[in-house]
Amino acid sequence: MIAGGTSQGSRPRLYFLRHGETDWNAVGRFQGRQDPPLNRLGREQAARAGRKLRKLLLSRGENPEALPFQCSPLLRARQTQRLARVELGLPPEGGALDDRLVEVTFGRWEGLTWPEVCVRDPELARAREADKWNFTPPGGESYAQLARRIEPWLEAQQAPSVVVSHGGVARALMTLIGGLPAERSPVADIWQGRVLVFSAGRFDWI
Repeated sequence: MIAGGTSQGSRPRLYFLRHGETDWNAVGRFQGRQDPPLNRLGREQAARAGRKLRKLLLSRGENPEALPFQCSPLLRARQTQRLARVELGLPPEGGALDDRLVEVTFGRWEGLTWPEVCVRDPELARAREADKWNFTPPGGESYAQLARRIEPWLEAQQAPSVVVSHGGVARALMTLIGGLPAERSPVADIWQGRVLVFSAGRFDWI
């Protein structure tokens, strides 16, 4: 387990799954709101995350059938949710799609690799490196804006659930729930094929 910091207040437990790998992930392209599917490894990672979640829930005496699923509407997240649900012994189709769980958007940088961004927009690239949390890509969204976007969703959570979403959303939740300093969350590792558990003001990777 890799643990994070503490947070104010008490919230229901969230079992967070980042989508599996896509071909864009594999070559380091900014995806944002673009919609590539999972690749072969990504499908394996989604199933692996489902198996890890099943084992975790069984160890805690929790019934997968009793947990609501909430998912980003982007294809890579929906595919991950379906594959994970099968491993949990659930029908592949199920859960609620929520637009607030979509990935942070990178605007005109979407589809580019970081080296390509550095060549195309060197001054903006330096500005992002100086303050990743607050920097807004051209036509895009900052992590700070993403955090404000998902705060109403977070405040509405009343019971434990499974959340299938993206790396940017996980980073924002690490700060909003887990107390990770804002300057650290944009560079935090967000694993594929594992389960990120938010509970009692902390986060743990399983």
